[in-house]
Amino acid sequence: MQLQLRGSKSPLASLLLIAPFFLWGTAMVAMKGVIPHTTPLFMAGFRLLPAGVLILLTGGFMARPQPQGWKAWSWIILFALIDGSLFQGFLAEGLVRTSAGLGSVMIDSQPLAVALLSLWLFQEHIGFWGWLGLGLGVAGISLIGLPDELIIHLLDSGVNIPAFNWENLLASGEWLMLLAALSMAVGTVLIRFVCKYADPVTATGWHMILGGLPLWGISSAWESQQWQNLALTEWLSLSYATVFGSAIAYGFFFYFASSGNLTSLSSLTFLTPVFALLFGHLILSEVLSPIQWGGVLLTLVSIYLINQREKLGGNKNMTSVPEITPSISQSILEASGTKKVNSISVAVRESEPEVLP
Repeated sequence: MQLQLRGSKSPLASLLLIAPFFLWGTAMVAMKGVIPHTTPLFMAGFRLLPAGVLILLTGGFMARPQPQGWKAWSWIILFALIDGSLFQGFLAEGLVRTSAGLGSVMIDSQPLAVALLSLWLFQEHIGFWGWLGLGLGVAGISLIGLPDELIIHLLDSGVNIPAFNWENLLASGEWLMLLAALSMAVGTVLIRFVCKYADPVTATGWHMILGGLPLWGISSAWESQQWQNLALTEWLSLSYATVFGSAIAYGFFFYFASSGNLTSLSSLTFLTPVFALLFGHLILSEVLSPIQWGGVLLTLVSIYLINQREKLGGNKNMTSVPEITPSISQSILEASGTKKVNSISVAVRESEPEVLP
């Protein structure tokens, strides 16, 4: 059994490609009410260990091969340490020490690091339109995540913004979110090396188990009251974040990352805060400001530019994962009850990616 995407232009292919980012965004919304009632490292481990078991069970059902040899296990252990323990640990600790907006901006800026690493290691072409798209993506998620008053203050006063206590940046935890973003970026690149020796599905499952064990070990030694204050609703939120926001989301993401253009795939991470924002608007009736809608628009434009950079630059020889091209943005905006913005749309296109067995 395998995931067939080659040449597919069906709505299912589009949904599978954007599924990880939708699930990550909605999982962040689900975790909002859980964080005050548990401890960060226990929560991080809970998102990894059960999810890894689910992925391995699914891989067994799909007859995916288990890792063989010391090289496979060495890469998986390194993958587990960086993308499992470090990423989830930094993320969980950062979430309780930073504002949700600024933290989200920092964690979702990791496509920049992925682009630089991919350029260095795999010589992936980025070009003018790609760099412009990455810049617009960071600007877009900044408009989404940062407080409106901070953005207005920046525009009015330039770089001098003492009212926001930037001197306490490290103490407030944003540096942990930056380390989490860098860990995820390195993990995204590592999957290419892991898949030289192991199947991407089973490797993802084992890396989540091996990455979650140290988090629970440290939690048991240093934290207390990890689950005593969790009510049924919090357990349900944790379960959603584990099954959908971890097992399914990471399974799809690393499957796609194992073959194709990492810069294009990673750029879809910019969709995560968009989905979180729109989900909060639709389900929780959160009011979105014009600045935030401007951020949504910039984010969708950035994804279009990154994924169409070869065509815009006149180079059509590019192998990549299924790319975003003009109708997801229209669907997102229309689903939220807003008007179409400049007819920008997004749909999933294939450029003949390599399909793993």
